[in-house]
Amino acid sequence: MKNFALIGAAGYIAPRHMRAIKDTGNCLVSAYDVNDSVGIIDSISPQSEFFTEFEFFLDHAHSLKRDSARSLDFVSICSPNYLHQPHIAAGLRLGCDVICEKPLVPTPEQLDELALVEQETGKRLYNILQLRHHHSIIALKDKVARENNPHKYDVDLTYITSRGKWYQQSWKGDPRKSFGVATNIGVHFYDMLHFIFGKLQRNVVHFASEHKSAGYLEYEKARVRWFLSVDANDLPDSVKGKKPTYRSITVDGEEIEFSEGFTDLHTTSYEEILAGRGYGIEDARHCVETVNTIRSARIATAVDNEAHSFVRSLLR
Repeated sequence: MKNFALIGAAGYIAPRHMRAIKDTGNCLVSAYDVNDSVGIIDSISPQSEFFTEFEFFLDHAHSLKRDSARSLDFVSICSPNYLHQPHIAAGLRLGCDVICEKPLVPTPEQLDELALVEQETGKRLYNILQLRHHHSIIALKDKVARENNPHKYDVDLTYITSRGKWYQQSWKGDPRKSFGVATNIGVHFYDMLHFIFGKLQRNVVHFASEHKSAGYLEYEKARVRWFLSVDANDLPDSVKGKKPTYRSITVDGEEIEFSEGFTDLHTTSYEEILAGRGYGIEDARHCVETVNTIRSARIATAVDNEAHSFVRSLLR
């Protein structure tokens, strides 16, 4: 049994990490968040210590080193995006392996810095790239490899996840902290595209605002038109009033069903990490480079065969 600490315990994604720790037969020893709305801990790991000040959390973590049975093995990080790098570094310097939510960090330079901290501490950093474990995505990757198509696949990626007015008032609505819509809700989709279709060869942005973003990505084996949004008004009529989220991937006009099967992917990710098959810094580099380019790109005129259909309607 491994001992875990969790940073960012009040966040949306934290309960999935808590359950993954429990479901893999391990123990959540301590948790930290500046917010104290963490009652979920009672139903998952009621014995866990909890801190609202980072200094006390760190002091407790260091004190645990005196007892080999209680010392920490892993630190899991679910804090706001802009805090990932310092929290990761703190976890590694505690002498722990670290598991961090997406996006790992916003820039390749921060990846390089964390690689140095790994070398200094002898500990490993793992990123949650959960779509690599989704059965539909694995099946598509296998299909693409098996077909060895000499022509690039035509892909449309659409992801709309409705967010209320609270979103813009939270850290997620602040691009200095979330790094924008494309990074915050899109980074694992860009990892998925790289996982299936190979290296990225071209990256063009057609539209960007605080609520939505769109563009064109060309990979070794695919041409991808993408659209991401947190605006409920973008939901297709067939979904409005029924579901708050719409996910769609079409490959050469064929819909790939991946709306289900997300529930246990964090537990699967933890199982793989604990078995020594986790995804580390270099695995995450491609999607970090992709979102870093998207954030700094100039808006380009959308060419018809490269523009997502939702963008064409926005620009009318």
